[in-house]
Amino acid sequence: MEVAAGRLQPNACAVVTKPLSVLLIDDNPARAEIVEAGLASAGYVLLARLGGTQDLPARVGELRPDVIVVSIESPSRDAIEDMRRSTEQRPRPIALFADRSDPATIAAAMAAGVCAYVVKGLAEDRVQSVVDVAVAHFNRYHSMREELDRARLSLVERKAVDRAKGLLMEQKGLNEEAAYRLMRKLAMDQNKRIGEVAQDIVTYARALKP
Repeated sequence: MEVAAGRLQPNACAVVTKPLSVLLIDDNPARAEIVEAGLASAGYVLLARLGGTQDLPARVGELRPDVIVVSIESPSRDAIEDMRRSTEQRPRPIALFADRSDPATIAAAMAAGVCAYVVKGLAEDRVQSVVDVAVAHFNRYHSMREELDRARLSLVERKAVDRAKGLLMEQKGLNEEAAYRLMRKLAMDQNKRIGEVAQDIVTYARALKP
């Protein structure tokens, strides 16, 4: 699922207009009011406000927010680890406002999945822009990861095709072009990708190997 500012975008062809849902984490009522006001003016849906990150993975699994917004004095190691675990199974954007911080804490938070980290910059009129940045960074990162995964899969399939061609050439006395045509026909007959057929051939050959 791709998250778009102000709505959910399951794919590039279908756009479902829906306000983003937010889980807010803040143990300071006065500070939380500022964030809540900013979220409300931006049209976000506030699902709940938690006073800390304890049991955060369970609450995230229960509430399923589109975005997590954390407003905190300074994130501790435990809080950063809770944030990491909360999005481990189902990644989602995290925006973090901190009253104070240091480079090591910022680096640890970003490594844990925080997409936008703002220090001493909390203001009602900044909330929407910071959440938008978090969403944009999240989408860009995961789009790149998906492209990389597809490229790796293609490389694996290409290797399987080359290996399967070699097996067919060796066992059936075919030349390279004829072996490829046979795999392509099998793929069409079985409604599979040629890479899948190639992997089936390689797996079958391994199973028969003494």
